[in-house]
Amino acid sequence: MDIRPADILVMKKKHPCGENHMLVLRSGMDFKLRCQGCGREFMVPRSKIEKNVRSVERSETGES
Repeated sequence: MDIRPADILVMKKKHPCGENHMLVLRSGMDFKLRCQGCGREFMVPRSKIEKNVRSVERSETGES
């Protein structure tokens, strides 16, 4: 799965604040995500993200 920093992940489950859109800050074996609703940042293992992501919204920056 090709997920890059600055992408928005739409998750199957919602964050406790009620939002299901997460901004990718760092990708690798673990992902650092920021909730688009409350702004909390957290680390999640790649395996958990790949199971729980519904769709990926590409960022406009960096694409030609």
